[in-house]
Amino acid sequence: MNGVLAIMSRELRLAVRQSSDSMMVIAFFVIAVVLFPFGVGPEPQMLARIGPGVIWVAALLAAMLSMERMFQADYEDGSLELLALTPVPLELTVLAKVLSHWLTTGLPLIIVSPLLAIMMNIPPEGWGILILSLALGTPTLSLIGAVGAGLILGARRGGVLLSLLVLPLFIPILIFGVGSVDMVLNGLETKAHMLLLGGIFLGSLALTPWATAAAVREAVA
Repeated sequence: MNGVLAIMSRELRLAVRQSSDSMMVIAFFVIAVVLFPFGVGPEPQMLARIGPGVIWVAALLAAMLSMERMFQADYEDGSLELLALTPVPLELTVLAKVLSHWLTTGLPLIIVSPLLAIMMNIPPEGWGILILSLALGTPTLSLIGAVGAGLILGARRGGVLLSLLVLPLFIPILIFGVGSVDMVLNGLETKAHMLLLGGIFLGSLALTPWATAAAVREAVA
């Protein structure tokens, strides 16, 4: 555990030094949501109907902005090879990097989302489930994105390739995340959607570290 905590501490220190990356993610999230009222008009009922989907799509795209760099900088300067040779299992190293990525990208998006929900005229009864769905969905995005980030190491135009790899896998998360908010706003039970989001998260937590570690070992071999 000491090794994992040391890796997390390192990643968070690097994120603080490069805080512009996190700010870029938040700025993209806010701007993407703010642009929609200008495109579809300021009619409150329209904004409330499309609001959950807009916020979820913007959060997904914003999280993807930093996924390519999850392992890329360490790969380029040789640090990734050293991390692979440490006594800490590479799967735990991957989890530490994923958690650091979520703390610096996913968590800020969750914090900002209630303000954007107000701007999109989403009723107050939908705010809690929106935050909860993002709290379950954004870590899953980071876990799945880590697999793609490991697979594109050393590839040309890695950002485009990463999008092609992970975007189809993000679709179920998007569907259930938006659906959970819509169900609440329509006065229906949202338990099934949240259980499915939780199941996807637990499945990703169990499988993606192994897949990512295998991809990273192949890249540094």
